Amino acid sequence: MTLLQELESRLAAALSAALGEPATAAVTAAADLRFGDYQSNAAMVLAKQQKKNPRALAQEIIDKLELSGLATADIAGPGFINFRILPSAYAAHTAALIRDERLGVPATGSGKTIVVDFSAPNVAKPMHVGHIRSTIIGDSLARVARFLGYNVIADNHIGDWGTQFGMIIHGWNHFLDETALAADPIAELVRIYRKVTAIKDEPGILDACKAELVKLQAGDPENLAIWQQCIDHSKAGLQKIYDRLDVKFDYWHGESYYNDRLAPLVDEFLEKGLARESNGAVCVFSDGTLPKEEDPYMVHKEDGWTDNPAIIRKADGGFLYATTDLATIQFRIDEWKADHVWYVVGVPQQLHFRQLFNAATRWGKTGDFQHVQFGSILGEDRKLMRTRSGENVGLVEVLEEAVERAAKAIAEKNPDLQGEEAAQISEIVGIGAVKFAELSQNRMTDYVFSWDRMLALQGDTAPYLQYSHVRIRSIFRKLDTPFDATTAEIHLNEEAEIHLARLLARFGEVLPTILEDFRPNLLANYVLELARAFHSYFEACPVLKAEEPVRSSRLALCDLTSRTLKQGLSLLGIDVPERM
Repeated sequence: MTLLQELESRLAAALSAALGEPATAAVTAAADLRFGDYQSNAAMVLAKQQKKNPRALAQEIIDKLELSGLATADIAGPGFINFRILPSAYAAHTAALIRDERLGVPATGSGKTIVVDFSAPNVAKPMHVGHIRSTIIGDSLARVARFLGYNVIADNHIGDWGTQFGMIIHGWNHFLDETALAADPIAELVRIYRKVTAIKDEPGILDACKAELVKLQAGDPENLAIWQQCIDHSKAGLQKIYDRLDVKFDYWHGESYYNDRLAPLVDEFLEKGLARESNGAVCVFSDGTLPKEEDPYMVHKEDGWTDNPAIIRKADGGFLYATTDLATIQFRIDEWKADHVWYVVGVPQQLHFRQLFNAATRWGKTGDFQHVQFGSILGEDRKLMRTRSGENVGLVEVLEEAVERAAKAIAEKNPDLQGEEAAQISEIVGIGAVKFAELSQNRMTDYVFSWDRMLALQGDTAPYLQYSHVRIRSIFRKLDTPFDATTAEIHLNEEAEIHLARLLARFGEVLPTILEDFRPNLLANYVLELARAFHSYFEACPVLKAEEPVRSSRLALCDLTSRTLKQGLSLLGIDVPERM
């Protein structure tokens, strides 16, 4: 049990005693440590219901509070109850954390299944800088949910079907360079696609591409073989990037996986009256149950509110993203028994997901559907990050640049590092820097991609955090014998070590809150605060030069801090080197 949960339990008992009926109360970490460690506004909330004076009710609650061995309590302002944890309670809790493999994190998600849909690049196209946000945010949310005890299914819903394949197959048949394909498959597929795009207005080209697409959709063996080669080459290229990012998927169920479900789905929507024909197309319209301002199928124009339907079958018989995504939800709810389905996709797709979730719910596919949206990555000019030619910046190029810059910074800081070890550390630091730059932001904000800030050894960066972990582990390399933290008695006397224990206790409190609004930045902020607290502690409290039993106590605090930092960074998808 966390200290927060312990306080809430004791406060609830006091409230029940004061009110004469069962009651619960929320306790939060104090924003200002001058007033204590935790606080509750329960007295102010309940005073209105009970028609009592808030401060008088707060005093009544405190009089019935049993806090022995845990904390002291006092009243502030109009009726806040402030709690200050006793150093002895922090010491006991720290000792428990040292023996806990989970570092005080409760397994709150047991028995629930979450599908996380993230990354989802298109086949035969290179991943670009825009894929950073979905891939890295989705991976971190999956890691956190898994650590909290949820059954997590990570699904890469790749774009492996659609009109572009008519052009790619035409390009394959007329412009393919086999040698180039063997050397760099995705680059060659992009080249032939662009080649066809450049000549698409020439007589007969578009018709030829459409004919190839029709053959593919009809199951033509030759075109299916070309399509499969495109899939295989693209997956191999994408897997190299995912391996480098240490991002793992349980499934790669792309759009093509659901092809056989699309026609029956449309038929069912028509039969159940969930959709109807309009100008030859099959569309989902508003069912009139929502206010127009909240209805995803209504839009306000100059002449008033008008229909804004979702098309699930075009007049020519073709299907759209909405159809495929509905089939995907059907599969995830019926086959995977998902309780939650999270889509980590950018803000521009907001309307699509509002319509999708509404249609799925009306269809009877109930679950907690969430569009985890995010903003854009900007260049130093505060415009969308592009190459000089105006194209999207490639993700591979971003990672290469990060690792190269990390290598230079590490060589300047520690020239003794050479060869394979230097290369491995540069990889860890460079990739970690890119990830932390992303995850330390509120996902809804646009942010500027700055190399210098990202790779700095000071400030709010991954290298600073990785160096903090390295610095802690270097303490233990100076010991003559291995140190066992579980045997140490914890003594907290100095304010710096009390504050470090305070932050270590909050790891188990912070982690569950990350999933409340899908905010990995809360974890990023936490590990930064923990690292800063450690550096203050290390400056104020001698460790190796301290006398026993203080020496062992401080070593145990160091060990617990390094474990917590490493675990926190791991949940952000960031590795830590042994040296830097």
